[in-house]
Amino acid sequence: MGLYQDVGIDLGTANTLVYVRGKGVVVREPSVVAVDQQSGQMLAFGDEAYRMLGRTPGHIVATRPMRDGVIADYAVTEAMLRHYVAKAIGRHSLFRPRLMVCVPSGITTVERRAVVEAATQAGARRTYLIEEPLAAALGAGLDISLPTGNMVLDIGGGTTDIAVLSLNGIVLSTSVRVGGDSLNDAVVRWVKREHNLLIGERTAEEVKIRVGTALPAAPGRGEVDVRGRDLVTGLPKTITVASRDAHAAMEDQLREMVDLVRSVLERTPPELSSDILDHGLVMTGGGALLHGLDHLIADETGIPVAVAEDALSCVAIGTGKALAGIQILERDLVAAGH
Repeated sequence: MGLYQDVGIDLGTANTLVYVRGKGVVVREPSVVAVDQQSGQMLAFGDEAYRMLGRTPGHIVATRPMRDGVIADYAVTEAMLRHYVAKAIGRHSLFRPRLMVCVPSGITTVERRAVVEAATQAGARRTYLIEEPLAAALGAGLDISLPTGNMVLDIGGGTTDIAVLSLNGIVLSTSVRVGGDSLNDAVVRWVKREHNLLIGERTAEEVKIRVGTALPAAPGRGEVDVRGRDLVTGLPKTITVASRDAHAAMEDQLREMVDLVRSVLERTPPELSSDILDHGLVMTGGGALLHGLDHLIADETGIPVAVAEDALSCVAIGTGKALAGIQILERDLVAAGH
């Protein structure tokens, strides 16, 4: 069997990345599917479907089948997985691939089983699950085989996962269902509350990326014009959102992320705590790229914080590395399939 039959999948709430062993990340698209509700047909996946968000006729719905890091719509998730696996290895591949799929560290047995079943139905010969912080650490290039403590914070679209790792395993981990989507929702609510203006999910994400910051007084982040529907007149309207406004909108969610890091540090064994003080915390995931978040966490916890080099791809790359060394990691993975 060729190397190309090992496939790692970061099945995220916001984006899905597919890593093929020997080729690297070959698919990086939004976890969005356009569905015709009249016929039940899947019309578009990924980038094409994302462009339809909020812009479709009544009978076509652009939907996110993943919510808070878990499957919200089983049939659509299965179709999306099948589409991306076929895109990664070719639709006419003679072999069914081994799949390694990432899951948040706090999900239930039922939620795990749903992921395994969806992957198997999508064409996997064998499916493994790996917890996101473990994959993120591997993808970030951390050597977790040594008896020293490493700490990883993975901020995805639906969940924020944090773990302390040592000797190829997770010493302790926790997860909250707060992530990039929660920050977007917070911006939508703030604009609605402060300006009686209704904006879409894509517009909120643009505000977060362009002027969003985790720091209360971040100079030079500027302002952005935001268009939406005035809830009083019902007409289109444009307002200006400044960096300080974006921070005010997201403050509660940012506090939750900082509290998550604190809670894990408080429960970390003393020997590993001293390692973390030396090595610091590594941040991965799209949320890690929010302006100033690394500085905020460093200021609040007193430990050094670094953003991984390719934060967006770390989890997907880690799944591929885990497949390559599956014997070593076997005890931390859940295997299923046939």
